[in-house]
Amino acid sequence: MKRIRCPKCDTAISFDDKIYEPGRILVFGCPECQKQFKIRIPRANADKEEECPTFGMLTVLENDFQLKTDIPLYEGDNIIGRFVKGTNANAAFKTVDPSIDTTHCIVNVKPLKNGRTTITLRDAPSGTGTFLQGELLNDRERAFIENGSIINIGAATIILKLHTDDEE
Repeated sequence: MKRIRCPKCDTAISFDDKIYEPGRILVFGCPECQKQFKIRIPRANADKEEECPTFGMLTVLENDFQLKTDIPLYEGDNIIGRFVKGTNANAAFKTVDPSIDTTHCIVNVKPLKNGRTTITLRDAPSGTGTFLQGELLNDRERAFIENGSIINIGAATIILKLHTDDEE
């Protein structure tokens, strides 16, 4: 089951996305405000997965402002922020939280020659700050993060989940 939100009144609507083929466009009618809107079932892009392997996920927990979202982490700068059309954030998520900037913070993934990976967090800078484990990051401060680290931006709580060697 997948949940989407009405673009007009933000009402959550659930549907079974597994019964539709990838690329199909669906039309929904909001039960609250009767707004009609379309969504496209995403196509699986196996070629992109092979070219750009993921190192883990940032899980944005559901609250009054957004649904639960998993954001894949790729090598380099992953710019986290509120999704708006034309945003510079390459790891944006949909939220109605005005305290989350469109480019709020940056998670950098850097594989090392010894097979290990370093992951750092820094503020973009944002208007409301970036918190790691409840502590506000200072301007220009870079903090190392690891599996299970908790990041707060605006009202959003984000948990880092790294891929482990035993996962296939």
